[in-house]
Amino acid sequence: MKEAKGAKIPVILTDRAVDSQDKSLCGSFLGPDFIKEGESVGTWVKENFADQASAHVAELQGTTGSAPANDRAKGFRNIVGSDPRFKIVASQTGDFTRALGKQVMEAFLKSHPGIHLVFAHNDDMGIGAIEAIEATGKVPGKDIKIVTIDAVKDGMQALANGKSNFIAECSPLLGDQRVSIVKDTLAGTSVEPRSVTEETTLTQDQAVEALPDRKY
Repeated sequence: MKEAKGAKIPVILTDRAVDSQDKSLCGSFLGPDFIKEGESVGTWVKENFADQASAHVAELQGTTGSAPANDRAKGFRNIVGSDPRFKIVASQTGDFTRALGKQVMEAFLKSHPGIHLVFAHNDDMGIGAIEAIEATGKVPGKDIKIVTIDAVKDGMQALANGKSNFIAECSPLLGDQRVSIVKDTLAGTSVEPRSVTEETTLTQDQAVEALPDRKY
């Protein structure tokens, strides 16, 4: 980036930012707001557990030390952390994979039989949790609520089927926004130093409606 700056070549980052005190190295950044994703999940949980006196939460974290895992955990706690009704009784990395998500959830169910809610940092771990819950004879989405992040097709299908309850989207479809930033940069037009990917949240009915045209 320093070499690009020295050559007067503008730099546009996508998806992950670079930690540098020199903000002039990057002309613009486009990517998701991982904290906001976690906050969206936390908001749904508070609203939908409003009548429940207490709730035990199991958290399947993403890859240890990664920005999505750190920020999604922080965002979730920003919303539910100050509410004494919610207790995170188990939190462990599932490394963003379905297989490890299932394995970790199996251990959670044995050590914490009173889990009311699973917060998975991505859909794949959520699907692994669904498989683990079904193996015990419980009904995912009913006996244990499940909230996830990403909104890939398999996760959306699980939501549409009622096996999970809510997804905060993390869209990879950055192309149109990125091209717009590139064009403005090359034209000498001022661009925002940070732009957030256009994303939404989905409930079961919204997943059913969106699935036929899903691109990822």
